[in-house]
Amino acid sequence: MTATRRLVAILGADVAGYSRLMGADEEGTHERLQAHLRELVNPKIAERRGRVVKNTGDGLLAEFPSVVDA
Repeated sequence: MTATRRLVAILGADVAGYSRLMGADEEGTHERLQAHLRELVNPKIAERRGRVVKNTGDGLLAEFPSVVDA
């Protein structure tokens, strides 16, 4: 089996101060983060031909087919 190689751009994002925010208001922080991802982050990634590879709770990894798209 031959491996297929691809050149892609990877975006790693993390919420700064997430533990502190969760300590102050766990439910509100979670709701705001989910809304932000749903309404802004995920649509922008898709608009640039990217895809979310992994969600990590307070962060994500996204892949783009080119640096120009990223």
